[in-house]
Amino acid sequence: MSVLRVGNASGFYGDRFDAMREMLTDGPLDVLTGDYLAELTMLILGRDRLKDPGAGYARTFLRQLEECLGLAHDRGVRIVGNAGGLNPAGLADAVRALADRLGIPVRVAHVEGDDLTAAHPGALAAHAYLGGFGIAECLRAGADVVVTGRVTDAALVTGPAAAHFGWAPAEYDRLAGAVVAGHLLECGAQTTGGNYAFFQDGDVRRPGFPLAEIHADGSAVITKHDGTGGFVDTGTVTAQLLYETGGARYAGPDVTARLDTVRLTQDGPDRVRVEGVRGEAPPPTLKVGRNRLGGFRNEVAFVLTGLDIEVKAALVRAQLEPALGKAADVRWELVRTDRPDAPTQETAGALLRLVVRDADQQVVGRALSGAAVELALASYPGFHVLAPPGKAAPYGVFEDVYVPHGAVDHVAVLHDGNRITVPGPQD
Repeated sequence: MSVLRVGNASGFYGDRFDAMREMLTDGPLDVLTGDYLAELTMLILGRDRLKDPGAGYARTFLRQLEECLGLAHDRGVRIVGNAGGLNPAGLADAVRALADRLGIPVRVAHVEGDDLTAAHPGALAAHAYLGGFGIAECLRAGADVVVTGRVTDAALVTGPAAAHFGWAPAEYDRLAGAVVAGHLLECGAQTTGGNYAFFQDGDVRRPGFPLAEIHADGSAVITKHDGTGGFVDTGTVTAQLLYETGGARYAGPDVTARLDTVRLTQDGPDRVRVEGVRGEAPPPTLKVGRNRLGGFRNEVAFVLTGLDIEVKAALVRAQLEPALGKAADVRWELVRTDRPDAPTQETAGALLRLVVRDADQQVVGRALSGAAVELALASYPGFHVLAPPGKAAPYGVFEDVYVPHGAVDHVAVLHDGNRITVPGPQD
């Protein structure tokens, strides 16, 4: 079958807004993916949902589609993104409403079943990392846009590849190749020179976003659209390949990819061939990311200028100790940014940062802020802080737990409303 060209337009919630348009207009694609979710993002969306039960998805995705849905339709590019977050059904409905308003005939499907929050008391959000076969079912049924909740980042690529080439769940080597390609695309411009240790090897002022030319055997070429910024070589690809991996076996819900079998070769300017990837059966469990509120946090950063920095820091700490007695977690950090004979007050200053956490908002809220403000005329010479002390803010805690595949109902909701249950690897 023909090569599948899969591009990426987002590596996180807040990535370059224009990337979707750039990827659609700068060169040919079959599928355009977007990764909007991270552990912190799920917490942010969870707090959004507390305020509005109809929220919980990445609204940036909708604003991008406002500009780009017509482009994708005209060019025959399918869009797959995990921007559904905690509410993929709600986002799918919003995309349909947008398409109707714009007069663009697109078929929208979504994947659900990852939400396990009800089974985890005290969690703000608890979501299983699903694989790509729910996405594949939606695409095989003719969807133009597929939105998901929590899937693995690589699933955004393995799903389209499995649909295009007709791969079965046990074709582990092919799936493992697609997982590696998906992992190389998931962080966007990190594969095209962004955040790269040897960034001086190319022009990375505005790197283009990456794409993968995937073949039926699971091999791929990682590249970018001609004429876009950044660069792709075996170094940038190796750096991303090793990013957020913990060993030779890269386990996922569809397959365990053997990273020690990956072979990378330069295949021309801005082209790296990825081949030889071997796959093994996935583990019997799925990872569940669980976010909960950990308590409340407050921070004050004191600016210490001139001589006797350590003595001034010790004075502030002694003055504030009575106000910190009940806080569960108190952390002081002295950051020495000052230097002798500095030409400006800013370059003559050091930072003394105080961070406090507690389950009781009052303990680390106004009581602490008030105690800090009271030192303004009664502490070290030159007393000032980076920003006025504020009230305590809630902070989140991320935990991971594991459940059997059978504990999750992985469901593809097709564009016509039909629901297909996606079997786990042991079913």
